[in-house]
Amino acid sequence: MTEANSLDLKEEEALPIELKRTDRGFVIGEFTDRYGAKCSIQDSSLAGEACIWLGTENRMHLTQGMAAALIPLLQRFVAHGDLRPFP
Repeated sequence: MTEANSLDLKEEEALPIELKRTDRGFVIGEFTDRYGAKCSIQDSSLAGEACIWLGTENRMHLTQGMAAALIPLLQRFVAHGDLRPFP
């Protein structure tokens, strides 16, 4: 994706992730990745520290700081189509 069309996403790619609650009351958003793998983002039940689960069946367990570190990378990817921090 080039910078000129970076925000010209296909409609199905731009759909928001629908959030719901698990049986235990935690918020979860489920979606399918580019290759059809089932993915999710979910609040964690970890006591004492705010974390989320993110990924496919082998999910990542992220703290708020870890998630914060991903935000600039995800924003760069949305805007420019790559993760490189330099021109």
